[in-house]
Amino acid sequence: MDTPIIDFLNSYASSGTLRCHMPGHKGRGMSFVSAANDITEITGADSLFDAESIIAESERNMSVLYGTAATAYSTGGSTLCIQAMLAIMKSEGRRVFAVRNAHRAFLNAAALLGLEVDWLMPEYRGGILSGEVSPAAAEAALSGCGEHACLYVTSPDYTGRMADIRGLAAVCRRHGARLIVDNAHGAHLAFMPENMHPIALGADMCCDSAHKMLPALTGAAMLHTSRPEYAEKLKPAMGLFGSTSPSYLIMASLDSCVKYLAGEIRQDIAAALPELEALRGEFSDRLVFADGDPFHITICAAESGHSGKELAALLRKNGCECEYADDSIVILLMSPADRPEDFRRLREMIGRALAEAHRTEPVRTPFRQELPVRAMSIREAVFAPSEDISVDEAEGRICAAVRVPCPPAVPIAASGEIIDRSCINIFKRYGIFTVNVVK
Repeated sequence: MDTPIIDFLNSYASSGTLRCHMPGHKGRGMSFVSAANDITEITGADSLFDAESIIAESERNMSVLYGTAATAYSTGGSTLCIQAMLAIMKSEGRRVFAVRNAHRAFLNAAALLGLEVDWLMPEYRGGILSGEVSPAAAEAALSGCGEHACLYVTSPDYTGRMADIRGLAAVCRRHGARLIVDNAHGAHLAFMPENMHPIALGADMCCDSAHKMLPALTGAAMLHTSRPEYAEKLKPAMGLFGSTSPSYLIMASLDSCVKYLAGEIRQDIAAALPELEALRGEFSDRLVFADGDPFHITICAAESGHSGKELAALLRKNGCECEYADDSIVILLMSPADRPEDFRRLREMIGRALAEAHRTEPVRTPFRQELPVRAMSIREAVFAPSEDISVDEAEGRICAAVRVPCPPAVPIAASGEIIDRSCINIFKRYGIFTVNVVK
């Protein structure tokens, strides 16, 4: 019998490809990853959702590094953390406001918990992946709420753009609301020259996908809170959704991150930032780069007069695999664990790709998505009988489960909304040609 997954992994590992994508370990280290260390909850090994000894100690160490009231480990990625944050909000009866460029994990959690969402449409930059809501917009939403609420924000977003967390936190405090942040792409932010982590900026809870930006195995994540009264709520909420057989190898990679964060990350960031600045500077006359977290090298390809997909293909030809590409953008996701020679290799590869790429007229297409009409609750739509149809036939139908691919996994029509012509055009723009609708 063939082993296609193992064969692919072995082939990729031996290819020498420059990994400009997650996970943040970039294929190095992880000496503890072996079958001998793959265990379950034997005597002395503790238990993730009832941690009292070695897991609890490691989590406390991580909490000290991030300056939190409590930090809990997840081996189910940020998805499990998002589910837990929303479960805590539901237990408090809070109305949920969310910025629209949320990951589909948020929408799925809302369906599982029976939550309705009041969407805030962001100011988009070129497409659905990147958008920002101002404190003034949050103020308008929360001031008219009249009940306990929470605001859910994705920052950094998939392109690296960062929200005004400090400003949004101040608005939430004025209205007795909670600020919860999907910080999946920002586990490194606490260790930048200026601490830009959501907890430091005033968020009440946030999730970090350690595997995206740190040397951790895929699935490693953390749920943080700044509120002491939530410290005892994290584990029970995570236990509602998490596997009762969490991976000890993933937990070990989080434990390894504690040592890395305490000892090396600041030096690695200090070495990487000049390399990242030099890369952007070298190509500033030929490429437009999106603003945001410096480790997210987001090339605005269409604005630069290129096809993002062609640039990604040429980079792949030259030995570089990107995180994401569509017609408009290319995302090269670096991490503090990248070495100086990785950045120099990337500069050479971008130069070779640009030498081969076709030029077009630069295009900056204004993007605005109107909020579709809601016809059903999220939960009703997700669990209703459904069918997959062509997007060309979907106008006027109700979106059921959201199946946009990951990446980027940002909903275009949310579950329960009526798919309109604008949604259809956006589906096609992102290469999505079938949609799941309510029968």
